[in-house]
Amino acid sequence: MNDILSPALARRVALAAQGFGRPHPPAVGARQLNTLIDRLEVLQIDSVNVFERSHYLPVFARLGGFDKAILDRLTFRPGRFIEYWGHEATLLPVDTWPLFRWRMDAFRARSLSDPDSWASANGPFLQWLRDELAEKGPLVASEVEHDANRRTGPWWGWSDVKIGLETLFRWGEIVSAGRNGFERRYALASQVLPASILDLNISRADAIRELMRRGAVAHGVGTLEDIADYFRLPGADSRTAIKELQDAGDVLPVTVPGWMRGTQPRQAWLANGARKPRSLSADALLSPFDPVVWARPRAERLFDFRYRIEIYTPKHKRVHGYYVLPVLIDDTLAARVDLKNDRQAGTLRVQAAWLEPSAPADTPERLAALLRRTAEWQGCERVVVADRGTLSARLASALGVALSTNGD
Repeated sequence: MNDILSPALARRVALAAQGFGRPHPPAVGARQLNTLIDRLEVLQIDSVNVFERSHYLPVFARLGGFDKAILDRLTFRPGRFIEYWGHEATLLPVDTWPLFRWRMDAFRARSLSDPDSWASANGPFLQWLRDELAEKGPLVASEVEHDANRRTGPWWGWSDVKIGLETLFRWGEIVSAGRNGFERRYALASQVLPASILDLNISRADAIRELMRRGAVAHGVGTLEDIADYFRLPGADSRTAIKELQDAGDVLPVTVPGWMRGTQPRQAWLANGARKPRSLSADALLSPFDPVVWARPRAERLFDFRYRIEIYTPKHKRVHGYYVLPVLIDDTLAARVDLKNDRQAGTLRVQAAWLEPSAPADTPERLAALLRRTAEWQGCERVVVADRGTLSARLASALGVALSTNGD
């Protein structure tokens, strides 16, 4: 028989598993950063920089202000972490990389099984790229000298060199050797990874079971779909893995009232050893790519919070704003704010602020304090609140600033 977790306890379990509810350390160094990334398993990478790049935000949300240069040294140089398609484009512990060999093999097989695919049509060119990296690597794409290294459109139009490098990256033949700014440096896997990682062969079944176990720990509690989504794992393999993990005692079957599939309760699993805090204190801005909210159906089920990214929505059709971050207050998603870092003006701009129905009464004051800390971390001298959204007036009052109607 399944144990029953109340929805409130399920929220606290999920947040505690993600590192929330702990006091921020007085100083954040390499040890705290290593521990956090090991806990999360992944930091999703995204190029949007209107407020801050997404992989920095889960760290700030859980640890408070930190020196981004320390995280860059840890993650964008070969060592304990590496990039791969773990969830989407992600930074992950290097010992996780071999667990994705089955995915690398699947990418390769899918590409080469289609005689009309780019990879099938460009076999000699792919070999030339391998040879070029063997001789000169690591290299960023722009350093590869070839007539094919020309974009075919605007900034998103990849050259054949970039397509080839990304193809070999997906296949696991080349890896990231760090970044120049935000531009990935490519190298043969043998130029970066130790033999202990390169020579580690794990079967597909064993790898997916281990990834499901890690996903369960990172979730605390979740459905099969939740846990499988953490590393984007295939459904049939995930179902087999969760049964094996349950038999081994790594996960425990539970039911959460209100988690329904149609008229039937959803089956969920609790990671064995997951913390079950009676209360949880937190104030955090969540990136759109934070594991707490990146699976939108789970965020709606956990927090009754419907969330969509509106970056690619035409301006006149946006509901909440351009780069909107959910605001976590204790175990509630209490608000959402559309933030912009106006670096030239040294200003953190709150372009819209919206209050959620379940928000605690002190949300404006706590969000104001959080935004002051955020501005300090970002090197901004002031916070400006635009007159848009149901929370904007109360937030401006809590910050002690006048509402902005003209952007200043």
